[in-house]
Amino acid sequence: MSLTVSPPLVLPGPSGWSYTLRLPCDSRAPGIARATLRAVLRVHGMGGCAGVAALLASELVTNAFLHSGGPCSMGVEERVSGRLRVSVEDSNACLPPGFHAPRGAPVPTVPDEAESGRGLSLVRAFASDWGGRVLGGAGGKVLWFELDPARDAERPPRHKCR
Repeated sequence: MSLTVSPPLVLPGPSGWSYTLRLPCDSRAPGIARATLRAVLRVHGMGGCAGVAALLASELVTNAFLHSGGPCSMGVEERVSGRLRVSVEDSNACLPPGFHAPRGAPVPTVPDEAESGRGLSLVRAFASDWGGRVLGGAGGKVLWFELDPARDAERPPRHKCR
């Protein structure tokens, strides 16, 4: 298993700092993503939203692992607005159903006995914003969510997650 973490970049423009973590198609990838994300957020003074960020990032990395059949990359950046953006890029060009639904649209329900399918509900319940787009060229997609560390730190979800 290979793991690559690029150093922080000071970017002029949309973000204050940025990291990229490349993960192999390996069942340990979500745990590595969670631990790395928590460490990055602690170092940058955003530890208050690390739990929510790690939960949502784990959902996106798990989906990439299960549905793309290849490696993925997780990006973590502080936006100029002070928001945290976490993105996951993989080789599967299919956007999950409902991920591009407009804000305020009903959160899809999942049967109580289902063992999967709650990731989108979690993202929509906890994130300040989210989205996704299909990538051109070699294909694939990127899914992302944003948290406002001042507002979203370890708070209850906006919607009931089922």
